[in-house]
Amino acid sequence: MRLIKGVGRILAWVVVVAGVGLLLAVGVGPRTGRYRTLTVLSGSMRPGIEPGAVVVVVPEPPTQLRVGQIITYQIPVDDHRVVTHRVIEVVEAGDRPVFRTQGDANDAPDPWLARLDGDTVWHVRYVVPVLGKAIHWLRLPIVHTVTVLVLPLLVALWWVIGIWRDPGDPVEPAPVPA
Repeated sequence: MRLIKGVGRILAWVVVVAGVGLLLAVGVGPRTGRYRTLTVLSGSMRPGIEPGAVVVVVPEPPTQLRVGQIITYQIPVDDHRVVTHRVIEVVEAGDRPVFRTQGDANDAPDPWLARLDGDTVWHVRYVVPVLGKAIHWLRLPIVHTVTVLVLPLLVALWWVIGIWRDPGDPVEPAPVPA
C-alpha cells in the first residue's frame, strides 16, 4: 500500500510539473517575443503539418526570407486571416519582400502576392502534433468549468478537511461493535 501511495504521489508531481511547464511554454513564453505558438486549423500543409498541431514560430528579419521556408503571415486579401504556408517564390527581396506561398497539400499557389510590411517574418521552427487538439478540448465550456472551478474547489475542500481532522483520528472510521 505504501508503494502505491508513493507512486501516486510521484505521478501527481509529474502531472503538476508538466502542466506548469506547458502553461509557461504556451501561455507565458510567447509574451517574451522570442516565439509564438499557433494551432493549425486546416489541412493545407499536410502531410508535414496536420490539423490540430501547434506550430512554434520564431521571428527573423524579412531580408532572410527565402524559397522553401514555411512562414506564418497575414494574407493580404479577404479577412486577412493568418496562414502558415511554404514560400515558393520571392518576387522582390529586401526589407519589404514580396512573395508567393502555397500549402503543401494544395494543387496551386495561393492566388495573391504578399508583402511583408513589418520588421519580422515568423518562420516555423517546430511542429508539435496533436497539442492543438488538447488545447481546443481544454477550451470547451464544460472542461473549462471543471478544471477552473470544480477541481480547485475539491482540492481546497480536501485541504480544509485535512486541517480540521485531528492527527490522532484514524483515517478510516473504526468499526462499530454490534
